Amino acid sequence: MNKVLNEKIVEAFSSVLPITAIVIIASIIFVPMSAGIIVMFLVGAALLIVGMGFFTLGADMAMMPMGEGIGAQLTKGQNVFLAVGISFLMGVIITIAEPDLMVLALQLAKSLNIWALIVTVGLGVGIFMGIAVLRVIIGVPLRFLLLFFYAVTFCLAYYMVKNGNTAFVPVSFDSGGVTTGPITVPFMLAMCVGVASLRGDKSAKSDSFGFVALCSIGPIMSVMILGVALQITEVPPNSLPAEEIAAIADYTDRDVVEAFFFEFPATMKNVGTALGSILVFFFIFQLITRRFHKHQLLRILIGFVYTFIGLVVFLTGVDVGFIPVGSLFGSELGASPIKWVLIPLSMVIGYFIVAAEPAVHVLNKQVEDVSQGAITQKVMAKALAIGMSLALGIAMMRILFNISILYILVPGYVFALILTFIVPPIFTGIAFDSGGVCSGPMTSTFLLPFAIGACATAGHMEDAFGIVAMVAMTPLVVVQLLGLIYRKQFATIKAAEAGVGADEVVVFEEAYFYG
Repeated sequence: MNKVLNEKIVEAFSSVLPITAIVIIASIIFVPMSAGIIVMFLVGAALLIVGMGFFTLGADMAMMPMGEGIGAQLTKGQNVFLAVGISFLMGVIITIAEPDLMVLALQLAKSLNIWALIVTVGLGVGIFMGIAVLRVIIGVPLRFLLLFFYAVTFCLAYYMVKNGNTAFVPVSFDSGGVTTGPITVPFMLAMCVGVASLRGDKSAKSDSFGFVALCSIGPIMSVMILGVALQITEVPPNSLPAEEIAAIADYTDRDVVEAFFFEFPATMKNVGTALGSILVFFFIFQLITRRFHKHQLLRILIGFVYTFIGLVVFLTGVDVGFIPVGSLFGSELGASPIKWVLIPLSMVIGYFIVAAEPAVHVLNKQVEDVSQGAITQKVMAKALAIGMSLALGIAMMRILFNISILYILVPGYVFALILTFIVPPIFTGIAFDSGGVCSGPMTSTFLLPFAIGACATAGHMEDAFGIVAMVAMTPLVVVQLLGLIYRKQFATIKAAEAGVGADEVVVFEEAYFYG
C-alpha cells in the first residue's frame, strides 16, 4: 500500500510542479509577490501534492468500486422507478456534499442565500442523475438528450436576457461546471460504468460515459429557473478584499503556519459531512442488497479514510495558498498598462493547471480502461490541457473586451452538438464528461478569484462570472475533434494492414469503438 501511495504522490508532484513553477516565474516578471504570499503559495502547493496522492488512491479503493457496484445493482433489479428514485437521491446527496459548490456559493453570498443555491443545484443534479440512469437502461443515444436539453437551456438563457436577468446567466453556467468536482466525479463515472455493464450490447461501452455530462445540465437549468423566480438582476462577487491581501503580504512564517492550521478544522468538518452522508447512504444500500463481501467492505472503508485525508489536505492547500495569489494576479494585471498579458499568461496557466485537478486523473484512467488502451491517459491529458488553455484565453478576451457570454457559448455549444453526429459515440460521452471534470477545485479557488480580480480592476464586474462555463465548454470541442483524428487514423491503419476498402474499415471501427 505504501508503495502505491508513494507512486500516487510522485504522480501528483509531476502534475503540480509545472503550474507552481509558472506562477513563481510569472510573479517575478509581471506581479512581484511578498515573501509571505510566496511562502503561503508554496506550502499550499506542497499540500496539493500530498492531498492529491491520498485522494487518487482513496478514489481507486472506495469511490470507484462503490459507484460501480451501486450502478450495477440498480440495473440488476427490474424496478425502473426504484432505480431512478435512488439515483435522484444519490444525486442530491453527493452534490450538496461537493466542496466546489460551497466555494461558488460563498462567492455569490452578496446576492443569494448560500443554501438556496446549494439545494437548487442539488435538485438539478438529482433529477438529471435519474434521467441519466433511465437513458442507459432504455438505450437512448446521448447526443439526442444533449441536443434537446441544451436547446431548452439556451431558450431559458434568451428569456433571461430579454427580461433583464442577464447577470445571472454566467452564474447558471458556472453552477453546472463546479457541481461536478472531486467527490461527485469518481462516483458518477463509476456508477455509469456499472449501469452500462449489465446491458451487454454493442453500445454498452459508449454508454459508459455521459452521467457527468447530463448532471452538468441540471444545475444550469435549475439555477436559471431560480434566477427568474427571484428576479435577480445584479450579481456582485464576494471577492477577497485588497486589505486582506495586503495583510497576507506582511505574514511571518508563524502567521503562515497559523493560517493553514486554523483552516484545517473547517475543512475537516465540510469534507467529513460530505463523505459521511455518502457513507451512510452506502451502508443502507449494503444492508438491503448485501452486494459487497467483508474484504471488499474493509477495502472501501480504508479507501474512504484515504479520500478524507486527501480532500482535507488538498482543499486546505488551495483555499489558503491559492486564492490570495489568484486574486492578486488578476487585480494587478487587470490594472496594469500591459493587461493584454492576461490572455497569453492565462493560456499558459490553463495548459498546466488542468493536471492539478484531482478528478481529471480519475477520468483519464477510466477512459484508458474502458477503451482498453485505445485512448491513453497521456492523449487525454494533452487534449484537456489544450481545451483548458483555449478556455482561459477566451475568458480573458471576454473580460478585457466586455463580450457577452452568449456570443461565445452559443456558437461553441452549437459546434459541439454538431460534432456529436459525426464522431464515434464514445468520444461524445467522454467529451461532455470532460467539460464537468475540468472545472474542479483549482478552477473555483484559483481561476475564479483570478478572473474576479481582473474584472474588478478592468471595470467589468458584470463579467466576473463565466470563466467556469468556458472551462466546461472547450473540452467538448477539443475531445470530439480528437475523436475525429482517431477515426481517420484508425481507418487508415486498418485499411493499410488488411488491404480492404472503406466498408470493411467501418466494420473494424464499430468493433473497436462501439464495444
